[in-house]
Amino acid sequence: MNRLVSRIGAGIVSVTVFLFAVFLIVDFTFGSYFVCMLLPIGYIMTAAGLHNESPADRKAAANIGLVLAGVYAVLILLVYFAQTTSVRNDSLNEQARSLLDFRYMSLIFNYDLLGYGMMALSTLFIGLSVKPEDTADKWMKRLLIIHGAFFPGCFLMPIFGVFTKGHSSGQTSKGGVIALVIWCIYFLPIGLLAFRHFRKK
Repeated sequence: MNRLVSRIGAGIVSVTVFLFAVFLIVDFTFGSYFVCMLLPIGYIMTAAGLHNESPADRKAAANIGLVLAGVYAVLILLVYFAQTTSVRNDSLNEQARSLLDFRYMSLIFNYDLLGYGMMALSTLFIGLSVKPEDTADKWMKRLLIIHGAFFPGCFLMPIFGVFTKGHSSGQTSKGGVIALVIWCIYFLPIGLLAFRHFRKK
């Protein structure tokens, strides 16, 4: 059961990351927001499986990674549930929209970056807890750990006001779309390798 649940989670990660990239490219905003609510669920299922397999001398790292996965999930679910409900249903005044509409790169955008910063820290610690069994597992471990490098940028850029200018028109920039697609290309192999890992036994 443990491996089945984790394999399903890895499958959810793989499918949602792929769909997120597709929806970004075709500019289907609602679809990209919706799959972003499914990704944290799949990631927690995957992280829980890797946590469960971690040896005793790596449990501290695994525990930290799993807790941070929960923090990531809460932040991201709040961000994208707001986008698909209050923002999408046009129930906000202009001031509230400037704070809560993701495309304005304001408060809610900063929470989104914080959420993905927590995810990056989570992958770092989960990666440290993994004991590879073969070459594919080694690559999964490396990708998880290297993904931790996204944390400083996600955490510090909002603090230093990198996005304070924002986009007053509420339009997503092409540069932002390209950056997110590149992230998808990086993270998709993690989901696929995790799926393989939980399927092989």
